[in-house]
Amino acid sequence: MFPMAHVQVKQRSIWLAVMAGSLAFLATTGGYAAPPIRPPQSVHPAANAVLSEYKVGANDILDIHILRPDELTVRSNVSPGGFISLPYIGTLHVKGKTIAEIQEEVETRLADGYLKYPVVSVVLWESRSRYFFIYGEVETPGAYLLEEDMTVFKALAVAGGLTKFGASSRVKILRPKLQGTGYDTIKINVKQIIDGHQGADAPLQVGDVVVVSEGWL
Repeated sequence: MFPMAHVQVKQRSIWLAVMAGSLAFLATTGGYAAPPIRPPQSVHPAANAVLSEYKVGANDILDIHILRPDELTVRSNVSPGGFISLPYIGTLHVKGKTIAEIQEEVETRLADGYLKYPVVSVVLWESRSRYFFIYGEVETPGAYLLEEDMTVFKALAVAGGLTKFGASSRVKILRPKLQGTGYDTIKINVKQIIDGHQGADAPLQVGDVVVVSEGWL
């Protein structure tokens, strides 16, 4: 269970329709166009352990419920600078903080001369700061929300599968380096995933770029 009784977290997630044993090799050009953001298609509960550590980012949507002494609900988008605006206390910097930390700070600020014994519930209504990217020979390249348990194989399905030019053996993850600039490269063989090889698939992280290259002629 989440460690604080009044903190609830919701996240959107993607219902993945992955056909067993294949990805669609359809016939449209992939390309490297500017990436549209693809919203999730449905919702399911996320793992509590992950949510308790979730750090709020720019463009996330938060619901702040003041439960006592008077009920009030405010839905707020996190600004690019990491701020939200609330009644009584004005602007509050939330970027990089957990939901529990935000709740505690809102309660503390409200109790400082505004409300007597305030009780606050903070809800992550929608995550819009956690993205991965997929480019190259897929049907719908672009930026996608990083949903719970997203892997390369699921990401390819979400992006519509490979084009007829895409090579299942020429897929890679470009992962931003923890120190400095640049990427680490992780090679993925989609055919091995389909064939059930253990460890062939790989989980995605925030900022990962999945690249599907053309097959050799």
